[in-house]
Amino acid sequence: MRLEIDDIHAKPAEHAMLCVAMNASHTSVRKALQSLKTALSERGFLPEEITSIELVLAETLNNIVEHAYCDLGEGPINVKISEEPNGLIFQVTDRGRPMPNGQPPLGILAVIDGNIAELPEGGFGWFLIRELAHDLVYEHDGTSNVFSFRMNIATENGAHL
Repeated sequence: MRLEIDDIHAKPAEHAMLCVAMNASHTSVRKALQSLKTALSERGFLPEEITSIELVLAETLNNIVEHAYCDLGEGPINVKISEEPNGLIFQVTDRGRPMPNGQPPLGILAVIDGNIAELPEGGFGWFLIRELAHDLVYEHDGTSNVFSFRMNIATENGAHL
């Protein structure tokens, strides 16, 4: 199924369980995440699994909006989700700036030993992505960024993808 976020219509997707196309804006990201949560729930994925997917995708998509398209305006972001025997495979594509050094950040969690009110707002996203997702691959082909990862997911009937 292909979800076009700007008009929220489901369309068939070749070789994918779900596809979502959106503009690189925080509003479109929120709408896309809500549509994906609904679609995954309708397919029998457990609420806690959907929460993990939402967290990883929210961090990924917001990074694209804030960093890849920073000062470039809104551009396209596409998310493709495929079912494989070893989990769900996610492919996120955009046409923004490439990642620094051509690779995702390491996501090392900083030592947190101060007042909770003094914690930085950012810096936790890549740690969360790397904790919840597996087999991370980033490529930039000169015009597009392609970030792929796998998540081990359980469905309501107890099957693990």
